[in-house]
Amino acid sequence: MSTEQQAAAPRQTLSLPDACAMIVGLIVGAGIFGTPSIVAGAVGDTGTLMAVWVIGGVFSIIGALCYAELATTFPSPGGEYHFIQRAFGRSLAFLYGWARMTVIVAGSIAVFAYLFGDYMSRVIHLGEYSSAIWAAVVVVLLTWVNYRGIREGKATQNLFTTLEVAGLLLIVLAGLVFAGPPAAAAPAAEGSGPWYMGAGIGSAMIFVLFTYGGWNDAAYISAEVRNRERNMVRALLIAISLVALLYLLVNLAYLKGLGYDAMARSNAVAADLLKAVWGPTGEKLIAVMIAVAALTSVNGSMIVGARSNYALGRDWPLLGFLGRWHEASGSPRNAMLVQGAIALALVGLGAVQKSGFKALVEYSLPVFWGFFLLTGIALFVLRSKEPAAPRPFRVPLYPVLPALFVLMCGYLLYASLTYHKDNALVGLVVLAVGAVVLFFAKQKNK
Repeated sequence: MSTEQQAAAPRQTLSLPDACAMIVGLIVGAGIFGTPSIVAGAVGDTGTLMAVWVIGGVFSIIGALCYAELATTFPSPGGEYHFIQRAFGRSLAFLYGWARMTVIVAGSIAVFAYLFGDYMSRVIHLGEYSSAIWAAVVVVLLTWVNYRGIREGKATQNLFTTLEVAGLLLIVLAGLVFAGPPAAAAPAAEGSGPWYMGAGIGSAMIFVLFTYGGWNDAAYISAEVRNRERNMVRALLIAISLVALLYLLVNLAYLKGLGYDAMARSNAVAADLLKAVWGPTGEKLIAVMIAVAALTSVNGSMIVGARSNYALGRDWPLLGFLGRWHEASGSPRNAMLVQGAIALALVGLGAVQKSGFKALVEYSLPVFWGFFLLTGIALFVLRSKEPAAPRPFRVPLYPVLPALFVLMCGYLLYASLTYHKDNALVGLVVLAVGAVVLFFAKQKNK
């Protein structure tokens, strides 16, 4: 690596409010506008429905405590890639970086951009390929914003997050204050078996934790947070607690405004609620709100995704062009452009053969939970391998809380392979391709 590359590195430019807003924006995406009905259909009763959302919040906080120790002890723009590399070596870290670059992040950007296009097309329709055109415009525009630098990226994220949270508060207001008694609906199908076992709870928790997902990406901004020894923990706990409270209120609003059975049977639960309260105006309003939520997810994913690509390029000469940090902008510009190009290609693919939101979640599941599991185990490994490393924050109740996190990740990996195996196999094929690229990368290193 050149002297210039070594000198150009992430700076601590993010305040505590910036970090909180970015984490909230990473967590609160378009999922909360649709997954509650899937979860309700899986579990079968109101008490269990609220319980799984509480469990999801508690699990996220436990996981955040584990990540806070790793992020404050080993701060790096590589995030999980860096933790896995220190614990398990370069090869496994390469496969993780490859999976993030080609599926996990770029795929999420493309799907949320497409979701934006679907809803914006209800407001301004641009013809047969309207959704794809809107999606492509979003990918290009937000790639340009984040290419300019972290200041522009974080300002955009703060704006989108504010609008998104305001939209969810509007749903809470509509359901809890303005909605009348829900109309009678046909009974929803009951969940499979007791709440604590079987496909019902397994499938429900997958979608609950997908909706809470994103807090782990805070690890990728750990090197850029001011006073990170204290502020990373505070930002994670504040952001997740606020999101958990917001999610519970949103679910209560859906229940009060629609009733359990109608909520469980809905294909667009937020749209159904606002239509019931405010008619066609409500439908237009929810289209704009979901579009903003999709933008928040796209922008946040771009910020953290480019940083993991940067870490990959910094360590592997074959992909060395990704590992250049642009000092003036505070952005890994090459990594940002490559990420945008991959996402744009996936948008083009979507224009030919549409792949739904649910399918993307399913095919990325085993990759996501498998590496999540490895990151949890990495905490134990690094405590053993590097006991003398300064740890500004230590997980309380060690090893109990990290063990709970690892066990939950293992269960969700099992559930993703058992209940969603058809689409899940695609992610495993992508990992196999990554193994071939790894072989050539090692030859380049030699």
